[in-house]
Amino acid sequence: MSSDGATMETGTVQTAVLESVAPHTRHNPYDSYRILRAAGPFVPGPHDARLVPGFAEARAILQDARWSHAEEPQLLHGDSDVELPGSFLWQEPPEHTRLRGLVGQAFTARTVAGLRERAEELAAGFVDGIRSRDRADLIEELAYPLPLTMICELLGVPAESHDRVRDMSAAISRGLDPDFLLAPEELAARSRAVRDFEEFFGELLGQRARSPREDLITALVRAEAEGARLTPAELLGTLLILVVAGHETTVNLIANGVLALIRHPAEFDRLRADPATLGAPAVDEILRYDPPVHLTTRTAHDEITVGGTTFAPGDAVIVLMGSANRDPAAFDDPDRFDITRYLPGRGAQRHLSFGLGLHYCLGAPLARLEMQAVLGCLGDRVASLTLCEEPPYRPNVVVRGMSRLLVEVRSR
Repeated sequence: MSSDGATMETGTVQTAVLESVAPHTRHNPYDSYRILRAAGPFVPGPHDARLVPGFAEARAILQDARWSHAEEPQLLHGDSDVELPGSFLWQEPPEHTRLRGLVGQAFTARTVAGLRERAEELAAGFVDGIRSRDRADLIEELAYPLPLTMICELLGVPAESHDRVRDMSAAISRGLDPDFLLAPEELAARSRAVRDFEEFFGELLGQRARSPREDLITALVRAEAEGARLTPAELLGTLLILVVAGHETTVNLIANGVLALIRHPAEFDRLRADPATLGAPAVDEILRYDPPVHLTTRTAHDEITVGGTTFAPGDAVIVLMGSANRDPAAFDDPDRFDITRYLPGRGAQRHLSFGLGLHYCLGAPLARLEMQAVLGCLGDRVASLTLCEEPPYRPNVVVRGMSRLLVEVRSR
């Protein structure tokens, strides 16, 4: 290849790296991902980290415990003092095992199944509210309130404080993006939200210590009293990740799923015709096709070889799950939305949207339950949804989603 061609190719890849995180491409980062995958398994990225756009390499890294998630605060937020309380998300065994075990029982498939009736009741109420008029914002009237109510009720947050939790969660979620992508006012908003979070949940922890209830906050307080060695920072960090991961990500899962069905009405009709068979596979296809979380980081703790490339201890990677889920080397016709892809016997690769290994998403069963409740209620109660505009997106890169989803509604 000529030097001019090499320069052009390098420039194209560098542009794709920038475009993959640019605010104006939030509606469609997938074109940039396609260029990154073609550039090779490991692409130079920010802070000397290498981007991982392909499925095979991403899967190998995520399921290998020698790759640590603990260094993410320094990798993505090294440009400023990180105020985020430490959580098991950014820890490794044995601390990760201890903290995750304290809350894990609240999110097992069996425990979450007991929440099905409440999820369906809430979804039906919100969908009926949408049906009561011709036009609705599905973000404000469905995607936000359902997971917000579910996680707040599970934790034991009073109903009058749900909006306060939402505001804190939104600012912290935005603050999970790399600091170099955040404006000064967004960094300041993150700091205020963290202080507000610590004050609010610190008060709730104190209240539950004095007056226990049947909620997850009480369970954490009780675990501390019974010798679980939880520090105040660990308690608050655990609550923070439960709120943000159990709320903001599911908001985007619901909104992305509804948008995909609006844009693929034939798939919506198939789902409506056989929800019992297609409900669960549809959720997995939504997660693969347009996941709510697009990237995570890992740092090598040993010398590790992946895909023919050897990494030294301390080398960092940014795993692009949103890109890996569209890798044609792993998925047939990956840009096609097909709710039958994950039917039993089809043999589709497992998507990476909930992660793998030690850091597999703790709230995955609850997120699936809430998404299925929404799909069931929309199928039963709504004949069609029509976009009123191209949805605008928030600038968030890590937890990616729309700021508005305005639709016209026709009831069944």
